[in-house]
Amino acid sequence: MAESLHIVGAGMAGSEAAWQAAEMGVPVVLHEMRPKVGTFAHRTGQFAEMVCSNSFRSDDDERNAVGLLHWEMRAARGLIMEMAAAHRLPAGGALAVDRDPFAESVTGRLRAHPLISVVEEEVADLPSSGNWIVATGPLTSSALAESLRALTGAEALAFFDAIAPIVYAETIDMEVAWRQSRYDKGETEDERTAYINCPMNREQYEAFIDALLAAEKTEFHEGETAGYFDGCLPIEVMAERGRETLRHGPMKPVGLTNSHRPEEKAHAVVQLRRDNKLGTLYNIVGFQTKMKYGAQTAVFKMIPGLENASFARLGGIHRNTFLNSPTLLDDRMRLKLRPNIRFAGQVTGVEGYVESAAMGLLAGRMAAAEILGRDLPPPPPETAMGALVTHITGGAEAKSFQPMNVNFGLFPPIDARGGRRGRKDRYKAYTDRAKAAFTEWLGA
Repeated sequence: MAESLHIVGAGMAGSEAAWQAAEMGVPVVLHEMRPKVGTFAHRTGQFAEMVCSNSFRSDDDERNAVGLLHWEMRAARGLIMEMAAAHRLPAGGALAVDRDPFAESVTGRLRAHPLISVVEEEVADLPSSGNWIVATGPLTSSALAESLRALTGAEALAFFDAIAPIVYAETIDMEVAWRQSRYDKGETEDERTAYINCPMNREQYEAFIDALLAAEKTEFHEGETAGYFDGCLPIEVMAERGRETLRHGPMKPVGLTNSHRPEEKAHAVVQLRRDNKLGTLYNIVGFQTKMKYGAQTAVFKMIPGLENASFARLGGIHRNTFLNSPTLLDDRMRLKLRPNIRFAGQVTGVEGYVESAAMGLLAGRMAAAEILGRDLPPPPPETAMGALVTHITGGAEAKSFQPMNVNFGLFPPIDARGGRRGRKDRYKAYTDRAKAAFTEWLGA
């Protein structure tokens, strides 16, 4: 039998890495410290627990880089995408899931795999021998982070990430709010009515911004200097950047018509997305926050339709750790100073569930191939996975390295000599090229 592959962390990346390696015939030992050792953000001991949003974002694989990443993971028979499909919720053009059954299903599939064994323990030191993938996510334990610092001599980089609140659906006033996906997007009625919308007029919006700016917020300890990831900014930070920022971000009113008062154009709209299959829970889209709990309740109840809302979970903020991957990792995602160790997931400097799982998929396949005596190169940079791994392992500027979502700006430019392409045609050209290149890579 082949040597074992040890994987530290059973989040999105670790779960996908374990599945891919085991499916290639390599025995896997999956180390997970939860539930024995908890974290600020996790609630359970399930694998692939979604601690922030329940959305894998856009599922459009023809004109969206995230949707393309979904396509590539499905083509590679990814476990995360398979389980997401099994527990999908209506969300317009997005791929949202019922988070608890999703995590339970991922956990069940991994525990049932004959080549995967699970060890519930904290790994505190970087191993010097054996085959390892460290996929501890942004909430890497302090002991393991210290071991990495001691080995590399480099301080881990960090940013602050925030969590949005969840509301009980029965407490939303549907005489004020209405159901509609932006621009009525979706092929079914469920998809076209996947979001609950709460309208604000100008006066209500201005009062909301005032309250948001004045609210008591979580203070950081002295010496904390980490910034925020721009894709997950707390709403207070957005408001501080300008009073209109939220109205052009998560509260933009475009593409929505109030079914109660179709003649009235809202000044701003707060959207809520279904968080479970039963439709009893909805999360407030884009409303990550660092307000203290008491302030959150008071401020969010100013939103029309949420005056009597009850919250299943309030928002919060936590510190995310990541590596300076362009300096520390090679193009096979191995630690240059200790090549028996690969890193995967958010700790490498990718941001988002999908990106994390995709890097786990790559690390799992690369590690398994190496154990089986083969060298597996990364996918071509024209693919979504290839563009991401190229960025984090050398394409990015090391001095200014920050977490990155997948986007077409990471791809080699499309040759447009045949004339100027419209944006939609150009994006379709990117995805067509990527699918062909990824299919060829899979078959090599």
